[in-house]
Amino acid sequence: MSHPPMMPFEEALLAIESASPCLVEKESLPLNQALERVLAIDVIADINIPPADNSAMDGYALCSDDWQDKRLFSVSQRIPAGIAPDTLQPGTCARIFTGAMIPKGADTVIMQENAHIDASGKVSFSHIGSKGDNVRKAGQDVTKGQIVLTKGIRLKPQHIGMLASLGIEQVYCYEKLKIGILTTGDELVPPAADRLEIGQIYNSNSAMLVSLIQSLGHSIPHVLHAKDNIIETENALQALSRECDLILSSGGVSVGEEDHVKQVIEQNGSLNLWKVAIKPGKPIVFGRVFETPFIGLPGNPSSTLVTFHWFARTAILAHSGERYKRPTRFKVQTDARRSKAIARDEFIRASLTEQNKAQPHAQQSSGALFASCVCDGYLHIPAKHTIEENLTYDFYPFSSF
Repeated sequence: MSHPPMMPFEEALLAIESASPCLVEKESLPLNQALERVLAIDVIADINIPPADNSAMDGYALCSDDWQDKRLFSVSQRIPAGIAPDTLQPGTCARIFTGAMIPKGADTVIMQENAHIDASGKVSFSHIGSKGDNVRKAGQDVTKGQIVLTKGIRLKPQHIGMLASLGIEQVYCYEKLKIGILTTGDELVPPAADRLEIGQIYNSNSAMLVSLIQSLGHSIPHVLHAKDNIIETENALQALSRECDLILSSGGVSVGEEDHVKQVIEQNGSLNLWKVAIKPGKPIVFGRVFETPFIGLPGNPSSTLVTFHWFARTAILAHSGERYKRPTRFKVQTDARRSKAIARDEFIRASLTEQNKAQPHAQQSSGALFASCVCDGYLHIPAKHTIEENLTYDFYPFSSF
């Protein structure tokens, strides 16, 4: 039986993104509950920020045309922040403080360090600078009618501050995705097990996938485990489909006799994508099962992590309404060398040296998770490329996922 060729890495990313429509509705949230939620509508400013010209520092406001060297100015008013000023009397100055509104008739603020007050209380200035100095113009930060935040962004503290500065106390966000998790394998036992029997290993993927989904801000109604038989696998997937927007699994997606996930998908849904030219990884299932979107990752822990970062994350962002953005990368060189080119895009766990070179970890096995705990990110070697010292490659920090 022949199998379809592996899909190139970039093509697979685009295929998953384009086939992952938003699955959740909008909800209105108080601003103090919106941190790390995905914005569901564009936010348009209905005011200018700042709303009026104001002073950038403590000093004196005056009309620059009135200034002459050694001229004495009377102080006609005192303007603290939050007080509406009077129109500036011609030929005078106003004592003004940071954030206070510039009075009509003034166009410049001279910092107090350049002011000299005589015994009668009149002020002269050693330096005036240019017209408009130290004045924050109305709308300098945001203008009325401007799109301030676009839908699809994940709200960070600075976004919350921006919304508050516009007087917004309720904001429309997308609901959280409900993601069900399924792990498979006769050899896996929960970390709470008293001891490992011969041939058993602890189930690390379950806890890792829960954490990865939580880091993206979504909920996990159920975490199930199925033994390596088709009935248990089918029952678990059917149960998850009833209560979840999306199902994420690890293991059981290859072509072995004990790999049943792909078979259940084919019998009860549709398969859009299977093998991707990536290392570690390759067997990745993307489709639907029991009318529910489904992503199946390989079972080896490092393969699970890499394929989650690249493929499951892409689908989750799109399904949740979040705008997809390729993880941050920068160019590095490496001391490693390899004359042989492989047919898959490779993501090598590597640390950055003080010389900003990527140093691959000695252990790159798909079953070895420790390297990801002590390295800084992925060194990306594109398919059919060798590794040479004088070339640069993309490096993706783990923090960018």
